[in-house]
Amino acid sequence: MTIQATEQRLQIIEKKFSLLTEPPQTYSIWRDLVTSLSVKGKQVHDARLVALMKAHGITHIITLNVNDFLRYPGITVIDPATVSIP
Repeated sequence: MTIQATEQRLQIIEKKFSLLTEPPQTYSIWRDLVTSLSVKGKQVHDARLVALMKAHGITHIITLNVNDFLRYPGITVIDPATVSIP
């Protein structure tokens, strides 16, 4: 995808969705997740996303990597293949 095409898609996304800030408690939530669930390697990035979700009270995530998020309590993981659009 070209830079121009990427920019156009980002503009569409930014119009349709709210961007969330990073609350100060995100780091401590992330740290607790990583240590309590023994998260390591690339999956620490998933833990950061979950920490941001928890800081904002978000409980559901749609992802192609369902198994990567199943370990997190309080998070409902949705495979996009299971979602039907009317």
